[in-house]
Amino acid sequence: MWLPAVYLPLIPVFVAMAIRYREQLGAFCRNVFFGRAGKHSGTRVQRAHDFVLMNSTHGQPDSVLQTFDLYAETQPSLVISREKGEFLDEVVRKATPACALVLGTQCGYSAIRILRLLPPSSKLYTVEQDPSAAEAAEEMILVAGFKHSQFQMVGSPSAVAIPQMLTGFDVRAVGLVLMDHDVEQYLPDLQALEKEGLLSTGCTLLVNNIDLREAQGFLHYIHSSPQYSVVHQVQDMLEIQCHQCSVKGTDPV
Repeated sequence: MWLPAVYLPLIPVFVAMAIRYREQLGAFCRNVFFGRAGKHSGTRVQRAHDFVLMNSTHGQPDSVLQTFDLYAETQPSLVISREKGEFLDEVVRKATPACALVLGTQCGYSAIRILRLLPPSSKLYTVEQDPSAAEAAEEMILVAGFKHSQFQMVGSPSAVAIPQMLTGFDVRAVGLVLMDHDVEQYLPDLQALEKEGLLSTGCTLLVNNIDLREAQGFLHYIHSSPQYSVVHQVQDMLEIQCHQCSVKGTDPV
């Protein structure tokens, strides 16, 4: 009987901590229960895909995005929060990249947000290693009204896709990179982008889930390198600027 008496006064403390660290807690729970590498991620993407396909207005990106948001209110999904979505919009408008790269397409939500704000001559390359998720996301992007001339779905792991960007797609440099895939791949993928000379000078990196423990090595690398500077953070999404990055070939940005 003494246990309730001990724990009852601590309830307000637990509630206050949960409110204060709600984003970190949410990211942890998503990583544990709805992790991107989980065996059921393709099923979650397909369920969101089916809902949006049935309830959105085809050919209208904002309708597709709003339907994704509606689905995410009641169902587990891989959609970023509205606050981070608005942050993403702001970064894309500011960067106006000629070429953008998404690592972790998932359901296609972020790719659609980016595509609707890119200049007409720009192109998006979006990487997803799960074949079923890649197929569903590609259809969602097409349903939103975008054409294959505006984007390229790359169905392979990021570690395979990055070295193939130049040889396979003639991509010489990118002006915007969104990392929203396996957090443990953030650092090796950034180093691969550096090695391949794909980061244009002034390139913007937008990195999701940076509060997870697995992102600490990446953050240490960013903070200790003079070629990167942190610009802004919204929830657990970080905007990073790349300075004086060397590229192979001509900088398209």
